Amino acid sequence: MRIIVHTGKGGVGKTSISAATALRCAELGLRTIVISTDTAHSLADSLEVSIGPEPVRILDNLWAQEVDARYSMDKYWGRIQHWMLSVLSERHVNDIVAEEVTILPGLEEGAHLLWINKYLEEGDFDVLIVDAAPTAETLRLLSLPDTTRWWFQRITSLLRGTSGRLLRPVAKPLIGADLPDAETLDSINGLFDTLDTIREILGDPERSSLRLVVNPERMVIKETQRTYTYLNLYGYAVDAVLCNRVIPDVVTDPYFNAWKEHQAENIAYIGEAFGELPLLQAPMFDDEVGGMPALRRLADALYGEQNPAQVMAREQTHHIEPDGDGGYYLVVPLPFAEKRDLDLYRAADELTLRVGPYRRNIVLPYALWNLKTAGARFEQSRLRIHFVKAESPENQQNPV
Repeated sequence: MRIIVHTGKGGVGKTSISAATALRCAELGLRTIVISTDTAHSLADSLEVSIGPEPVRILDNLWAQEVDARYSMDKYWGRIQHWMLSVLSERHVNDIVAEEVTILPGLEEGAHLLWINKYLEEGDFDVLIVDAAPTAETLRLLSLPDTTRWWFQRITSLLRGTSGRLLRPVAKPLIGADLPDAETLDSINGLFDTLDTIREILGDPERSSLRLVVNPERMVIKETQRTYTYLNLYGYAVDAVLCNRVIPDVVTDPYFNAWKEHQAENIAYIGEAFGELPLLQAPMFDDEVGGMPALRRLADALYGEQNPAQVMAREQTHHIEPDGDGGYYLVVPLPFAEKRDLDLYRAADELTLRVGPYRRNIVLPYALWNLKTAGARFEQSRLRIHFVKAESPENQQNPV
């Protein structure tokens, strides 16, 4: 099963693009399901059909679903949550407050993506399209349970061993409830194992593609660029940028001339921000994009004769490696570039890289902001920029 995840800033048109992509895949003969993991569901409005928390068949080869986070939480977290609620109820904690505080931070959002594993195991679909929450917050939260898991693994190992047998007789007088049973402890490990599986799937470019949806606006591009850097940091496979709502050339009213000029500049900036990633564009239509005919128009504009389910790019445009001594290397592929053509400048949270007449702008993750650039080496068509610890933050706009 191929998985395609659309993400980006809120309001850029991710839902319409997800629906249009799913429709195109289905009409190419691929059994396709499109799911919305955004809490503010609008997938049903885009498709102009009624859908719910379980898959609904829309057309031949096309199903849709607006994921219910509470259902997912009950399925994967319910057993341990019920135990925690019993402990808090003995402490006379308000029921509503207790239910809220027994959900790990980020777990409710991450539970949306547990459906990916379900459909992968069942094997009923060829393509899964995910209309993700804004700014890839759900995907980044998949990296957060590692710390929580470290604690839970130690607690569960303690409760399963000799210490657990000694503690069980005195647990109820001390905490007001019995210790969790083996099935409850197994459900915890099962949850984290499933999240690990999803993270592995999303990081495999042959199985999954993340696609960044933007509008030709500088603020939108900058935020999406930062998201892209973090997705690279976590190892997720991004294979395209989809630029939506470009004012078409047929619009000749002078009122839009300034807008069209700004959009042209910002589309050029997308090339600087995302390197060699394929850029697909869709125009601003003369009507709302809702219903099957409008979604087909959008799919035609984006993909033409192309199959959206195919992998559009396999190599990351940049990635970050630890150096083993507290620092990092930022590695940027630069095929066909010559060392003498390179020029690199550093700001606190950005790098500007010039290669001849071309320019790349790379937003740095927070972990690199206060590190000093200790030089750059050009090796095997890749630029390796070294970041090391420093006593004082790097000065603004200093050449590397």
